[in-house]
Amino acid sequence: MQYVLNEVPPDAPIRIGAEMSDEEFRAFCDANPDLRIEVNAEGEIEIMPPTYASTGYENNEVARQLANWAVRDGKGYVFDSSTGFRLPSGALRSPDVSWVSRNRLAAFTDKQKKTRFLPLCPGFIIELRSESDKPARLQAKMSEWVAAGAQLGWLIDSTRQEIHIYRPGRQPEILRKASTVSGEGPIDGFTLDLAPVWRGLQI
Repeated sequence: MQYVLNEVPPDAPIRIGAEMSDEEFRAFCDANPDLRIEVNAEGEIEIMPPTYASTGYENNEVARQLANWAVRDGKGYVFDSSTGFRLPSGALRSPDVSWVSRNRLAAFTDKQKKTRFLPLCPGFIIELRSESDKPARLQAKMSEWVAAGAQLGWLIDSTRQEIHIYRPGRQPEILRKASTVSGEGPIDGFTLDLAPVWRGLQI
């Protein structure tokens, strides 16, 4: 399978209408390791470019803080942006950072966890906006996560120093220039230090 893409807008994901099995999709991703690839609810493949260095640093910093807390808390596991989850809509999404409870993961065999995209929505997800991301697209994605079952979601916009907090059945709450943000629900007890995120990759 080969696709030739011409005149692609630099600030938009590429969408390809192609039905693939999990195995075919895995092979497609393996053949394009430098791209971040997802599938929407309509079965279209969405290809996003790699992140810039600053966004990659911020993503790792947020994941590091959450992972350190999760180890101490012991109730769940943290996953990176390469992890795909199959949502009830049929979409295959990979949040920048995600947390899933041990109880939910226990429902799957070791083979499923090693060779399948798990059919579940994480209890908590984080998406970080990069310079090339349009806010409306990420806001729609956050709503998709909540509709799929996420109990809590944070959209972090370091350029504007904003965090949009998503909860089921409620309008998003926006925190501006906050120094920290506290978890609730599935991640009650976690506090994210935003100073290194707002500071970014400053040498």
